[in-house]
Amino acid sequence: MKASLPPSGIVKSSRSLSIGFKTTIGRMSRRALAFGSLWCALAAGGLVAAENAPYDVVIYGGTSAGVAAAIQTARLGHRVVLIEPSRYIGGLTSGGLGATDIGNKKAIGGIAREFYQRIYRHYSQDDAWSQETLQQYRDRAKGHWVDNEAMWGFEPRVAEIVFRKMLADAGVTPVLGQRLDRKHGVHKDGQRLVSITMQSGRTFEGRMFIDATYEGDLMAAAGVEYTVGRESNAQYGETLDGVQTRQARFHQFEIPVDPYVKPGDLKSGLLPGIHVGPPGEEGAGDHRVQAYNFRMCLTDAPDNRRPFPKPAHYDPLRYELLLRYVEAGGKTFFNGGANFATGSPMPNRKTDTNNSGPFSTDNIGANYAYPDGDDATREKIIADHRDYQLGLLWTLANNPRVPAAVRKSINRWGLAKDEFTDNDNWPHAIYVREARRMVSDYVMQEQNCRGRRTVEDPVGLGAYGMDSHNTQRYVDAGGHARNEGDVEVRGGPPYPISYRSIVPKASQCTNLLAPVCLSASHIAYGSIRMEPVFMVLGQSAATAAVQAIAEGCPVQKIDYASLRARLEGDGQVLTWRATPPARTRPAARP
Repeated sequence: MKASLPPSGIVKSSRSLSIGFKTTIGRMSRRALAFGSLWCALAAGGLVAAENAPYDVVIYGGTSAGVAAAIQTARLGHRVVLIEPSRYIGGLTSGGLGATDIGNKKAIGGIAREFYQRIYRHYSQDDAWSQETLQQYRDRAKGHWVDNEAMWGFEPRVAEIVFRKMLADAGVTPVLGQRLDRKHGVHKDGQRLVSITMQSGRTFEGRMFIDATYEGDLMAAAGVEYTVGRESNAQYGETLDGVQTRQARFHQFEIPVDPYVKPGDLKSGLLPGIHVGPPGEEGAGDHRVQAYNFRMCLTDAPDNRRPFPKPAHYDPLRYELLLRYVEAGGKTFFNGGANFATGSPMPNRKTDTNNSGPFSTDNIGANYAYPDGDDATREKIIADHRDYQLGLLWTLANNPRVPAAVRKSINRWGLAKDEFTDNDNWPHAIYVREARRMVSDYVMQEQNCRGRRTVEDPVGLGAYGMDSHNTQRYVDAGGHARNEGDVEVRGGPPYPISYRSIVPKASQCTNLLAPVCLSASHIAYGSIRMEPVFMVLGQSAATAAVQAIAEGCPVQKIDYASLRARLEGDGQVLTWRATPPARTRPAARP
């Protein structure tokens, strides 16, 4: 149910807060025991097969949020299934995004912090290092990704190992390679989800459901209202939403570059990737989505380095704008800028290589059809992004129009042979920075990120600045290439994220939570959309789902005081203090 976002107000919970934490948990335990006993009796009597019995919580999406939600559900003693369409667990966290984005790490607690603690314990072992030592990495990373108890920079394969060990410790075996039938696979009884069916025909019944995908596929198929693109500034009284030509100062062409196939010849047409027409009215809403890319894991270790391959569908015209920029003296291609460094340093002489500069790994304007696209459309877009990035690397490493010093620097690096070994050493997850966003009774906005508006029902903290990558490339009034959509604005201190923003309107679905495609404006989502925050919200969503079962009520009506007590008891940070207490269970060795 796609729609424009309606105005939202701050609505205080109308539910009584008199139910105590112990009473609620006790009731949860009794009901869980009763349900488990009934299920066991039915199974023993042959009336229902174990694999067909309803789960307490069905989670669709094995992202970092889905993993955290599954672990929390299992730790609370409830039957859970974690379903992932691909063959991999962990989403972007195990898909190349090893340079953890979070404004203040003290805002992260619970299972999320436990994950980063386990990463630290893994790298505290000597056998975790094959290309350097922990101290050498600390020196190379200048201590940025390592502290005294947790590690925030890691190799993709290690992240997946840790996630799988955490799931195993919780008794959760993920179901992989099962993709939702988005047309006919969602079954509801009134406003309640009953079951979901995969394209393979497998059906999973549940009492509660969590959509932990980056795309919001279950949420959309269940008839929950959502939006795609950018709101106008006027819609919520924001300043950083909609078209942002004035804010687009970073990752910008600081040198004039001709955008036409034949320089100066308008009739020759525009180079690939350049939008025809003006960018739009300043601050106006549109359908555009911030650019996607792959977070590449590169290495300069000779025995582990694979030279950048030339993609089969290489189109040299896609990089003509880049070559003109280079020839004009442009010097920023990747993280690191003029030094031609290729990314944030990760362990064992690897990187997390992200977009940087006006023409880099972001495939600007090539993803508009992705959020609502069918599987074939998305696969085509993903393949195009892969071809684009491989072609970019190959061009920088081989094209004679690139200065020899740059080519030499780029050729020090290559794909890591020991990463993504069953996917041709290429990341298995494209960086879906933003897709669908739910429209619920509470919409997180720019004012929340700036601390000018707050909520009384937090389930986690946002702690990053408002960040949007470019959404389009166009021709400016001077006849030169220009990027639009990039916003990098610091907010205030860590701020609370509302419980109401992760649950749909009760009129649409009463037993579903969406901790990833939550209800937020485009620019607020640009702050919230960080992997540690998704883990935090995944844990909170699972706790709320279990509580809704115990209380026998819709997720919109649970007792928030009891939810908060449980979340804080499990180490979640819900209120910002200068030095919040580190409350989390000790991390086990992976």
